[in-house]
Amino acid sequence: MARILVVDDEMGIRELLSEILRDEGHDVTLAENAAAARTARLAARPDLVLLDIWMPDTDGITLLKEWASGGQLTMPVIMMSGHGTIDSAVEATRIGALDFLEKPIALAKLLSSVKRALIRSAPAEQRPAAPSLAGVTRGGALRDLRRRLEQMASRSRIIMLRCGPSSFAELAARTLAVPGRRWIELAGIPGAITQEQLDAARGGVIHAGDIATLSRMQQKNLAFAVDRLERLDARLVASCAQAPAELQAAGWDDAVLSRLFDVVLPLPTLAELRDEIADLADDVLKHMADAGEIPSRALAESARPLLRQHPWPGGYGELVSALRSAALATLDDDLDASALRALLRPAGNAALPGLNQPLRDAREAFERLYFEHHMEREGGNMTRLAERSGLERTHLYRKLKQLGLPVGRRTEHQD
Repeated sequence: MARILVVDDEMGIRELLSEILRDEGHDVTLAENAAAARTARLAARPDLVLLDIWMPDTDGITLLKEWASGGQLTMPVIMMSGHGTIDSAVEATRIGALDFLEKPIALAKLLSSVKRALIRSAPAEQRPAAPSLAGVTRGGALRDLRRRLEQMASRSRIIMLRCGPSSFAELAARTLAVPGRRWIELAGIPGAITQEQLDAARGGVIHAGDIATLSRMQQKNLAFAVDRLERLDARLVASCAQAPAELQAAGWDDAVLSRLFDVVLPLPTLAELRDEIADLADDVLKHMADAGEIPSRALAESARPLLRQHPWPGGYGELVSALRSAALATLDDDLDASALRALLRPAGNAALPGLNQPLRDAREAFERLYFEHHMEREGGNMTRLAERSGLERTHLYRKLKQLGLPVGRRTEHQD
């Protein structure tokens, strides 16, 4: 497992953290102050440091600055404090700390932060694979999309994904990632790209992301990379919602745009993938759990119709955000409809289902709106809801379960 350095001037805290982390299989070194931490850092070469802010000789923020300025911040650092403030957390993060734990430290929070830090600092080949469409084997639009991507990539080194904002363009692009080869994020390089950085992408994929958001320097980097794809045996995947004419008006080079938009693949919206939303959510939850971002969670059956019927105005970003928030908030192992409903409820009055939906989806969406409205009006009373809807109780319970709605079991004679 990992080598972890714990720096804290309180013996009880050091011993408690040491016991917990050793039980998890980690090799733990202890330091009672900044002077001991400097020595231990050089001797132990830790994979992770848990660093207290308030110490008698040199405080943790100052020590963090010292390591950062001296080129010694080569490992992730998690700050700890019993008197933490938002300012301290922001300052530590700005300097280079990965996380901030407030004492008394909850066991689950400690282990989650440690796991996340070690995953992020691990070599790329040891990190959990980013979500993609590569594992999609079930029949449907996503599998067909994966096959189209692979077919196009076999004939072209550049693929432009046409999509709207908050699409799953990166998810699609990750499908072309080559095991054991580098994935280069072009948008993550603020300055001029070097030949050495490009050489690292040999045989791999250069991901440009949404090209409409690239700076002038990054546009030049993109043009530089495009000219060298053949020599590098690499592929470039980009995305954009705008037409070439709009980018040309914004100052893009015509020759570069011509090459970028030579092979284009339109992506469906999330709302057009209703029957596969739940399967996509399963994959997202697994990836976030593997990456240490959330506890392990599974999608309950009651949540699946809710995901299918939601219109997803925020696209893929809305799906990921809702799943992450629900997974962190719920106390259960399963994410049911109740854990997601409030996160997916549209602001203001609910709109009627869109007429461009398939009949089945429009009918289910209307039924959901209908029963949500009357359940709220009747306070969850099943007797009054059965009378209001004209359904027999057994049929009503079955219908609510099918729609993923909670079944209230109040008294038959509740006022």
